[in-house]
Amino acid sequence: MDFSARRYDTGAAVRIVIDGPRISSIEPIEDHSETLPYVAPGLVDLQVNGYGGQEFNDLELTVEKVADISCALDRDGVTSYLPTSTTHSFEMLSKMLSVVGQAMEEVPEVSRRAVGIHLEGPYISPEDGPRGAHPREHCRAPDWDEFQRLQEAARGQIKIFTMSPEYEHSAAFIRKAVDSGVLISIGHTAANSEQIAAAVDAGARMSTHLGNGAHGQMRRHPNYIWDQLADDRLTACLIADGHHLPASVVKSFVRAKTPERCILVSDVTGMAGMPPGRYDSTSIGAVEVLDDGRLVVAGQRQYLAGASLPLTVGIGKMMHYADLDLASVMTMATARPLEAIHEAPVELAPQAMADLILFDLPAVPGQPIQIRQTMNQGESVYLAN
Repeated sequence: MDFSARRYDTGAAVRIVIDGPRISSIEPIEDHSETLPYVAPGLVDLQVNGYGGQEFNDLELTVEKVADISCALDRDGVTSYLPTSTTHSFEMLSKMLSVVGQAMEEVPEVSRRAVGIHLEGPYISPEDGPRGAHPREHCRAPDWDEFQRLQEAARGQIKIFTMSPEYEHSAAFIRKAVDSGVLISIGHTAANSEQIAAAVDAGARMSTHLGNGAHGQMRRHPNYIWDQLADDRLTACLIADGHHLPASVVKSFVRAKTPERCILVSDVTGMAGMPPGRYDSTSIGAVEVLDDGRLVVAGQRQYLAGASLPLTVGIGKMMHYADLDLASVMTMATARPLEAIHEAPVELAPQAMADLILFDLPAVPGQPIQIRQTMNQGESVYLAN
């Protein structure tokens, strides 16, 4: 396979040849056509709760359903992702983790796309606001024995664990998890400044969808958002879909953390790819997808219930909101998330894995990038009409 495109990082026109799963060669060409697409590494999403009407939190989850979700992400340019399970009972979580872990080992469509599992909860704050749409009855304090059983169910595939350090003995739990190779991310928290600092000292290195899963009203300073923004050891995951954070907040967060310490995530749920309407989520109950793509708790539209818009939306809005160039934002959605979980990022270079996307920039600033084609390990897995 070969094609011509503009590099996302330099804008230079190149001809790329793919041989098998890898890039064979990249050569500069003279092409000033405005219709030439951009080429970049495939998108990497660290927070995917489901897609197309199917949640990962589902007692009837099967490896076939995991494969369906994995392949559905091709249309959004996602070549690597973390299936994400949210706060629930041990029965629900162990079911999800065991099925996804099995799929990652046995189903090629999954193993080439899923690079680990993100467990978001259940050790999060039970307070309204910080817990978001997570069910209060399943929010609980850290339990190392339970976590080990969950990791065993996942066949060792839990790469990111989101938790709140507000509980007693949280720092000790974090040290054990980090020593076992798990990335601890602070999220859905009501922790005070001392607890945030202790968590980072113990090894926490990420913030889950910073600015969301928080109180509607809090003291202006100090608070757990400022504390996480100020700590350079924490990388901030941000949802830039136009609903979770206002433009001014996105810009301020990126300026505070610097682009080098920011990662774009979608936080899409099983309602991603679904038309507006009311749905029953196997994870959190009744939800609504509104006409503008906002996902809310049914009957309580002031509460977000995750997201329904893909990373392509976040890329366009991040460029516009934070006044960043394409290369900086694409890095937030490609190399940086892989580096966070200690996976080698894809490069536009000979012999690199051909996990690639061809796309167009939006005609109107702030609109989504448009995926033309997605390639996973050198195979074309999505081609726009």
